[in-house]
Amino acid sequence: MIQTVCIIGAGTMGSGIAQVAAQSGFPTILFDISNAVLEKSRINIQQSLQSLVEKEKITAEQNNSIFQRIQFVNHLNQCIADIFIEAIVEKLEAKISIFNQLAAINSFDAIFATNTSSLPVSVIQSGIVNPQRVVGMHFFNPAPVMKLVEVVKGDQTADAVAEKVYHLCRQFNKIPVMCKDAPGFIVNRVARHYYLEAMKMVEEGIASFETVDIIMESVGFKMGPFKLMDLIGMDVNLAVSQSLYDAFDKEARFKPSSIQIEKVSKGELGRKTGKGFYKYPRPLKGSY
Repeated sequence: MIQTVCIIGAGTMGSGIAQVAAQSGFPTILFDISNAVLEKSRINIQQSLQSLVEKEKITAEQNNSIFQRIQFVNHLNQCIADIFIEAIVEKLEAKISIFNQLAAINSFDAIFATNTSSLPVSVIQSGIVNPQRVVGMHFFNPAPVMKLVEVVKGDQTADAVAEKVYHLCRQFNKIPVMCKDAPGFIVNRVARHYYLEAMKMVEEGIASFETVDIIMESVGFKMGPFKLMDLIGMDVNLAVSQSLYDAFDKEARFKPSSIQIEKVSKGELGRKTGKGFYKYPRPLKGSY
């Protein structure tokens, strides 16, 4: 039975998932090695909850109770929980390392869920003790708002573990979908062309990125592809594109755009760096 949830990484996604868990009644630990990032996360969560109060979606009392359920920590030995959801950098070695460090101080039955959007769950779990307890739990940004969560079964994920995570998503008031580990899972594979075709149009001089965003939003999309790439992070978007391109034997329809590559090389990753296709207030720097 899952009683305590621990989120690894207090960036935008990690903070959002922590808020979701706390709103759902779970004692929640939010870990990051950077005190500055933790403080920014604390402020952002408070602002997000206050916004819900102002919209009369929760009461002031509920706001206080939700926030009190979140423990902000910067020492790994404070991370004792039933499930760990990592939302750190998209680097295989980093994810495997943090899971193994947590495995050494937690129960053998603790579940390790990765929020990766580009790395194979099966490869991550192959480096973890008791790989049957490793599963994908792919949230979408912003996590408190977006309802869908992809529950991804790696080659060695135990059925019981996947079912527990699926049920946890329901407790989080999310809509879970179960899928096998595959390049891009479901959403990123289907949505890849929303980004790639938009960038191809800009490359070919058919339209500016601003025009593409305006048109797509005018026909019902919540965000145009360029605003969405800025929100997700161009490094993440490129990693997913490259992963699919490699997985499908260099299939032309998945070929990363030169625009993606240029943006990443310049460090113009979107909201998290202060500049992508658009400009944003400069964020605090942190490990995750």
